[in-house]
Amino acid sequence: MSAETAVTFLSRLMAMVDVLVFASSLNFSEIEAEKNMSSGGLMRQCLRLVCCVAVRNCLECRQRQRDRGNKSSHGSSKPQEATQSMTAIAASKNSLENVPGNLSPIKDPDRLLQDVDINRLRAVVFRDVDDSKQAQFLALAVVYFISVLMVSKYRDILEPQRETARIGSQPSRNIRQEINSPTSTVVVIPSIPHPTLNHGFLAKLIPEQSFAHSFYKETPAAFPDTIKEKETPTPGEDIQLESSIPHTDSGIGEEHVVSILNGAELEPSAGPDAMSELLSTLSSEVKKSQESLTENPSEILKPAPSISSISQTKGINVKEILKSLVAAPVEIAECGPDPIPYPDPALKREAQAILPMQFHSFDRSVVVPVKKPPPGSLAVTTVGATAAGSGLPTGSTSNIFAATGATPKSMINTTGAVDSGSSSSSSSSSFVNGATSKNLPAVQTVAPMPEDSAENMSITAKLERALEKVAPLLREIFVDFAPFLSRTLLGSHGQELLIEGLVCMKSSTSVVELVMLLCSQEWQNSIQKNAGLAFIELINEGRLLCHAMKDHIVRVANEAEFILNRQRAEDVHKHAEFESQCAQYAADRREEEKMCDHLISAAKHRDHVTANQLKQKILNILTNKHGAWGAVSHSQLHDFWRLDYWEDDLRRRRRFVRNAFGSTHAEALLKAAIEYGTEEDVVKSKKTFRSQAIVNQNAETELMLEGDDDAVSLLQEKEIDNLAGPVVLSTPAQLIAPVVVAKGTLSITTTEIYFEVDEDDPAFKKIDSKVLAYTEGLHGKWMFSEIRAVFSRRYLLQNTALEVFMANRTSVMFNFPDQATVKKVVYSLPRVGVGTSYGLPQARRISLATPRQLYKSSNMTQRWQRREISNFEYLMFLNTIAGRTYNDLNQYPVFPWVLTNYESEELDLTLPGNFRDLSKPIGALNPKRAVFYAERYETWEDDQSPPYHYNTHYSTATSTLSWLVRIEPFTTFFLNANDGKFDHPNRTFSSVARSWRTSQRDTSDVKELIPEFYYLPEMFVNSNGYSLGVREDEVVINNVDLPPWAKKPEDFVRINRMALESEFVSCQLHQWIDLIFGYKQRGPEAVRALNVFHYLTYEGSMNLDSITDPVLREAMEAQIQNFGQTPSQLLIEPHPPRSSAMHLCFLPQSPLMFKDQMQQDVIMVLKFPSNSPVTHVAANTLPHLTIPAVVTVTCSRLFAVNRWHNTVGLRGAPGYSLDQAHHLPIEMDPLIANNSGVNKRQITDLVDQSIQINAHCFVVTADNRYILICGFWDKSFRVYSTETGKLTQIVFGHWDVVTCLARSESYIGGDCYIVSGSRDATLLLWYWSGRHHIIGDNPNSSDYPAPRAVLTGHDHEVVCVSVCAELGLVISGAKEGPCLVHTITGDLLRALEGPENCLFPRLISVSSEGHCIIYYERGRFSNFSINGKLLAQMEINDSTRAILLSSDGQNLVTGGDNGVVEVWQACDFKQLYIYPGCDAGIRAMDLSHDQRTLITGMASGSIVAFNIDFNRWHYEHQNRY
Repeated sequence: MSAETAVTFLSRLMAMVDVLVFASSLNFSEIEAEKNMSSGGLMRQCLRLVCCVAVRNCLECRQRQRDRGNKSSHGSSKPQEATQSMTAIAASKNSLENVPGNLSPIKDPDRLLQDVDINRLRAVVFRDVDDSKQAQFLALAVVYFISVLMVSKYRDILEPQRETARIGSQPSRNIRQEINSPTSTVVVIPSIPHPTLNHGFLAKLIPEQSFAHSFYKETPAAFPDTIKEKETPTPGEDIQLESSIPHTDSGIGEEHVVSILNGAELEPSAGPDAMSELLSTLSSEVKKSQESLTENPSEILKPAPSISSISQTKGINVKEILKSLVAAPVEIAECGPDPIPYPDPALKREAQAILPMQFHSFDRSVVVPVKKPPPGSLAVTTVGATAAGSGLPTGSTSNIFAATGATPKSMINTTGAVDSGSSSSSSSSSFVNGATSKNLPAVQTVAPMPEDSAENMSITAKLERALEKVAPLLREIFVDFAPFLSRTLLGSHGQELLIEGLVCMKSSTSVVELVMLLCSQEWQNSIQKNAGLAFIELINEGRLLCHAMKDHIVRVANEAEFILNRQRAEDVHKHAEFESQCAQYAADRREEEKMCDHLISAAKHRDHVTANQLKQKILNILTNKHGAWGAVSHSQLHDFWRLDYWEDDLRRRRRFVRNAFGSTHAEALLKAAIEYGTEEDVVKSKKTFRSQAIVNQNAETELMLEGDDDAVSLLQEKEIDNLAGPVVLSTPAQLIAPVVVAKGTLSITTTEIYFEVDEDDPAFKKIDSKVLAYTEGLHGKWMFSEIRAVFSRRYLLQNTALEVFMANRTSVMFNFPDQATVKKVVYSLPRVGVGTSYGLPQARRISLATPRQLYKSSNMTQRWQRREISNFEYLMFLNTIAGRTYNDLNQYPVFPWVLTNYESEELDLTLPGNFRDLSKPIGALNPKRAVFYAERYETWEDDQSPPYHYNTHYSTATSTLSWLVRIEPFTTFFLNANDGKFDHPNRTFSSVARSWRTSQRDTSDVKELIPEFYYLPEMFVNSNGYSLGVREDEVVINNVDLPPWAKKPEDFVRINRMALESEFVSCQLHQWIDLIFGYKQRGPEAVRALNVFHYLTYEGSMNLDSITDPVLREAMEAQIQNFGQTPSQLLIEPHPPRSSAMHLCFLPQSPLMFKDQMQQDVIMVLKFPSNSPVTHVAANTLPHLTIPAVVTVTCSRLFAVNRWHNTVGLRGAPGYSLDQAHHLPIEMDPLIANNSGVNKRQITDLVDQSIQINAHCFVVTADNRYILICGFWDKSFRVYSTETGKLTQIVFGHWDVVTCLARSESYIGGDCYIVSGSRDATLLLWYWSGRHHIIGDNPNSSDYPAPRAVLTGHDHEVVCVSVCAELGLVISGAKEGPCLVHTITGDLLRALEGPENCLFPRLISVSSEGHCIIYYERGRFSNFSINGKLLAQMEINDSTRAILLSSDGQNLVTGGDNGVVEVWQACDFKQLYIYPGCDAGIRAMDLSHDQRTLITGMASGSIVAFNIDFNRWHYEHQNRY
């Protein structure tokens, strides 16, 4: 702390003291009681402070005199004489001079005490005169204080030269000691190490050191002590002590204390280095000490323990003395008129016995010689003191007065900030020396010194001048306290000294006399012994307070430090936490930005792909030969086609679309035989494929997808390709597509899935762009609303993949880092389960279920046993749930070979010899070869892997590609996997019979078939004209050679499928299922059945995650790719067999009911009251409908909702009775029958005059609740409610009158497509919402609904149309010209060019089996495949008005003007049956849901119901029954 700061503090404290002693008439006892202080503590503290300041002012005066002397003698002083002390004086002088001079309390530097100090002393002594004990004690202390100062001043006046000379010569060691010794003078605050009182105030009067100087040195330490808490506000403010006292720890309200002193009392006084150093080192702790002292008064009451550490001399225990001093708290205050410093005489004697002590008289010119004790013999060390005594000069006396001063509780003042400050003033404590000894040596009176010639004034004058103000105060005290003082100040023989003195004092005002009196030996001894003790006690009380406070402060400081440390630690922790949160936040933001960038770039890629598609589509629409700019010459010489990814309900991919990337692959070479190595070493033949499959860990380039592609079928509907919400989940993933594995990022929002391939991935860059052109979803986006099913899948035998099936009948497969991610993804996707086909709930747990769980929970096995589903559908179900997928060629669906006869001209499906034994695997059918495999297993020697029968698998990527090598995209995939070469001609799939023979003879060929053998005739035709080479038997390989019994590929597929569905296969199919999917797949049963494959083909044989070496892992993946993969095992017990057809023949609604042929052909005829021809019949008879009914509409637009009763299925069943309530299936609409509500059934809106009303003008929704009618003059078609007959919606969109309507089959919820055809030569595809019962998605939209697609290409009015949602096709015919095939996304696929004369199509019927029957004018029929191949044609005489295909597409029913219903075989138009003729022409027809009843609408206004059973024309029925 700087000197000026210390001075300022002190002045503030004094301002407060002034308030307390002058301005306040308060009784302090309340405050003292409240603060638990000893009685009178406040006044004692005030006295300590007053003394302190008085001494400070003395020293300042002294300093000024010395400065004057220095100026005069500066030239003569030697440099070496300037000791540390002098430098300190200079320093502090400089700093103190900065204080404005008008603040100095020094008015007259020659005076011993300034007026203000005298007034304060007087006020302190006389303030509480009523409290005699307290006043007497204070008076005694003040007497001592003043008398010592006076004597000292007298001495200074006597010998000024000697003093100035001595200043420089004092050894600096002493000075430093005084400054640094651990216990400072009395004055000093205990909270800091004090210099010991080893040089008591007088002890320092040894000749080397002036009294004032030494006092000054140690005093300043006291200033700060009491300073901290009180800051003086502006002078003159009122103090409200009463209110402020209780509120602050110090007992004096900080804010309310007012300085009465105008700050003018402080004047800088330069002090020796002790001041500056002590002030700076001590101030900080001093401040703290004062606070805590007042906060914890109780602590102060305990004497500081370290006070007792006193060295003993001559065995006398000084400790006892100290204890006694501390222990008698109240005696001094309360013992009556004469308080005794030593309450216990014994102790007093003890103390007196401590001899000998060196004693310096007040006059430092007189040194009392004394026997020198050993140094430090009586070193009293106070709190925290180091043994400073030992460092004293030998002659100096150890100070006992720390001990004697251990203040009793009653005297401790904790209130003011003043405690120790005043103690400093008492630094005069040096009186301690000898204060305890009665036997102090006598001191001779001071001899007067000759007058200093340099001074003009005489000594007397100087004395008078210096003491004129102090002396009266001393006299006043002597007089007023005469009774007490006379008892106290006793001479060496016990005589009362004051009695004589009083006479002199009262009679004379002479200062000199008073000084002389005080200098007398008796008085000095008495004052020293008696009054000095009071002063010591005063000082020691302050010191004790300080020590206690120091402990307290240290403790509080430690606590504070602990708390601060804890807070610092917390701060550090919070800071670290904050930093980590910031870092995390920044990382999240970076991730988010990265994600946004990623999504934006993904959207750009998707837009690019979509734009290319749309461009291609527009080009296609405009330039194709039916397009606006098209002409026959423009059509390409060679159209290329590829298999579309669209799947039907049985997961068959049958649709071919235009291939913008198509070519004849003329550059492709043939593999040489040498490239294959030995037959056994099949693995080598697959290595090229393997390496590619591994390299293809990622994929895509700039690609232009053709317009016919449906992968983004719904993008046109949702023009806005924006992110519909925050990303819920983002994860690295691999897109799994045939021969492509593309690394990228899968992101899921609240409404969409996005996949963005990582185009920077090195593996991706290696992938052939031709392959990527066929890979969908590299920049994919899929709406949640499109997702229909989610399956768990395996990839490389690890359960880490998912396959998602979309509404557009495509699927996409992703592989994830681990199963946990798979689970997260499933839970982020909509809850669709595995779809609605398998009788399983639509729950996420179903999507995550194992194949075995799916198998057990599904109802498909029971349905298959009951023959509700076909063998093909059941096998496809097993493949799907066992993880087989079109997206991974290593896990392609597996189907069995079922026929063995590929040689004969005719195939008799009733002969068991033509069928394979399905209880054995393909490798065990040939007994000789079976022996070979069994021996291989039994004689196994390789320790590296478990034994197996077959080193190849029945389903591998290679075998799949070789079966499908003739159709794109598999041609490209094959070439990509085989270094751009076709297979060696001898190995190419060139003949069905040859492949069957190889699979029976070749030890490395145990291939089963793929599902395409049962539905895809195009796979056998080399339609793109690839050069596949010449076999060794010089046969050029082109189309696949079919067995003689199949005249064309369609025949082969149809007969193969018939064989699969035959009774022979049905009876033993469960045994083949046991081998592939069941309990014979692995384990001992597999060994017995000769059905063990390489161990790496089985699930669970290898945990790839456990392989840490990337090279090893890649090799293992390559092997798994090579060896093929066995499907998941679905059951571990034998699969149940299928029920025989005969068991089921009496169950209603079975597809194979061979029933009583004696049933009547005609069930009933229903005649309506109106004679208007029935032009439309809709039989929506499913039992779950609210109103199963046959809805009829007449030519006059009168409709009827005729109730349907499901009785027909029971006819002929055991217990059937004609007495049943509704023995007729159709009940006429009551509103029509009784003619009561015809207004609810009549459509009155006018149709265009030119429209001929026929069956195409009406559509009835699947729930029978709405009728759609076209032909209105305003170019609209309209929706009416069948309940009320009211119009519910008008739909506009065409430019001319709407001429025909068609509805697709309905799915769950009643949604379906509606197609409208018009005279404007276009068709519009609309979406009917079963939920809202309107065209369009949004019932609230006031806008007219928008069509899903516009179909163009016709040149004339559209007259007939058929739409099949399962195939995604719309087939339409105009008045003239070919029929056109469009996809439901609006792409024109092809024209169905009929034979000549077939130019005017009138009726179209499409079956989901892929047959399209078209009736042209004049009785001509054609049958096309959906891929445009004309399969059959015929001509009949009747003018046909209605045609129908059975649900399996095998049979055609026709009816016309001549009233005859005929049944035909659809594939070749072979006539199967003719019903008896009716009396009127047939205008419309429909079949009931169970395919058992045919309802025809007649021109006569009636309807006729026929019994129909397509099974009776089934070959097995004809042959067996």
